[in-house]
Amino acid sequence: MIQSRLCKMIGIKYPIIQAGMGPFSNNNLCVAAANAGVLGLLSTSGLFNKNDQPWIYKAFVESGEAGMDDDMATVMEKVLKRTYRLVRDKGGIFGINVMVSAEVKPYSTIMIDTAIRVREENPDMKNNFKVIFTSAGDPVGWKDKIKGAGFTWMHVVPSVKGALRCKKAGVDVIVASGHEGGFHTSWEPVHSMILLPAVVDAVSDENTLVVGAGGFCDGRTLAAALVLGADGAQMGTRFLATKESDFHQIWKEGVVAAQDRGTLVARGFVGPARWLKTPRSEEHAQNTLKKSPGVFLGTPDDYSSMDMSLIEFEIESIKAVYEGDREKALMAAGEVAQRINDMPTVNDMVQGIVRDAEATLRSIEKKHLA
Repeated sequence: MIQSRLCKMIGIKYPIIQAGMGPFSNNNLCVAAANAGVLGLLSTSGLFNKNDQPWIYKAFVESGEAGMDDDMATVMEKVLKRTYRLVRDKGGIFGINVMVSAEVKPYSTIMIDTAIRVREENPDMKNNFKVIFTSAGDPVGWKDKIKGAGFTWMHVVPSVKGALRCKKAGVDVIVASGHEGGFHTSWEPVHSMILLPAVVDAVSDENTLVVGAGGFCDGRTLAAALVLGADGAQMGTRFLATKESDFHQIWKEGVVAAQDRGTLVARGFVGPARWLKTPRSEEHAQNTLKKSPGVFLGTPDDYSSMDMSLIEFEIESIKAVYEGDREKALMAAGEVAQRINDMPTVNDMVQGIVRDAEATLRSIEKKHLA
């Protein structure tokens, strides 16, 4: 069986992380992933959208056994307790993914403070709820709160510079996310084959682990991450297209149907985003070129300087997904969508990935190290 330092650090069976794909609900997907022996991550940013995107909030609340009248902390508490109840008997390990950008810091603080409080009030939960995963912001300043409460801390970055910042902050596991990834991508298109070994060289040591993200979806790519020096791989799009995934059926079917060159990059809520290629996303890409060219030039802009019709178009298109409107839907996915052609159960998928990774590593040794 493949084992890595990641497995030993948090107690998972296999060195795989199911990405916490926000702002959409993945409450059921997280449970299935944790029970399959990998790290399941709950998305939390859907709780920021009660007023501006209530369809996202409604799906999050309903799948988390919470109520529409609950406040943010109460919803988070109910989701955590539900997740724990559904994974404890199988020893599943889970965590939360929290955006920590300056714009949403008040919300982030509520999420993290609630997680700490709930776990302290329910000590047995510490056997399963072990990880706080931060994203989309500066990690510096969160160490005392997160690690001080006994959580393993993970943070995702798109660059060596970002990884070094994580090292300074005291992050335990640094996730190096290449430009192949779905939805939010970096302003500068550095892909996993370059980024992952560079981050490993820069920060990996006995105290700091590195995980690859972006382009990982099966046994061969998991094996590649390990060969490149990583302690595991994070997968988003592959987990999205599973039977237990909370994502809308048309989204999952869109991933399975994607073909060669099946994605493109256009504006997203917080910068460049990777979408399944459809007439709708191609229109969005054309509008992005005209109204937010920095997406393609590596020059960041923000809501104070850009044409907000792009964001309005995206919000309308995400709402269309929840309504099942294929023509108006925008659906995010990584480049790996073109390599996904089925919709298995999470457990069957994980078992297949691990089996194929082991076979790949044995094959490499047999072919090249004889």
